Amino acid sequence: MAKVIVHATITLDGFLADADGGVDWMFGRPSAPGDDAVVANIMSNIGAIVGGANKTQTIEDGEIPYGGALKVPVYLMTHTPHAPIEHDDITYTFVVDDITDAVNRATQAAGDKWISLLGGKISRQCLQLGLVDELHLHVAPVLLGNGISLFAGLNHRIELERLETSAFASETHLQYRVLR
Repeated sequence: MAKVIVHATITLDGFLADADGGVDWMFGRPSAPGDDAVVANIMSNIGAIVGGANKTQTIEDGEIPYGGALKVPVYLMTHTPHAPIEHDDITYTFVVDDITDAVNRATQAAGDKWISLLGGKISRQCLQLGLVDELHLHVAPVLLGNGISLFAGLNHRIELERLETSAFASETHLQYRVLR
């Protein structure tokens, strides 16, 4: 059965990006085979993606989820209708204002694989609606002090059960089940 996951690399202080949306702090760190194995396992299990559309509803090279490494259906949340876009063997479907519909469509497309939620707003909405099964977080050893938070704005408490923790050269990898 499909599983809905929040999959994110964050700073130790919980930011997805700096205040301008930059993520250059994610790159250039040493890695070990263990780090690569954790990420490879997650990537191999993702069957669909739900994220947010940019304002122009285009697919720019710098905005392609996972850099285009995953050839899975992508469902992008938007406020205005837009026809699907096919880009580099990936179909981007725009879903207007209904995150539950986007997750349901992604679940159907993913089959037995996972649905990866990308972005703080999308992740928080799905957590608040009870749509998330697990959190898969990669915590980088850096403090930004401010930026775009993954969890700021949640309006209620969410209990988690730790499933797995590992640390290698570059990051600490955390996996939690959302308790309902």
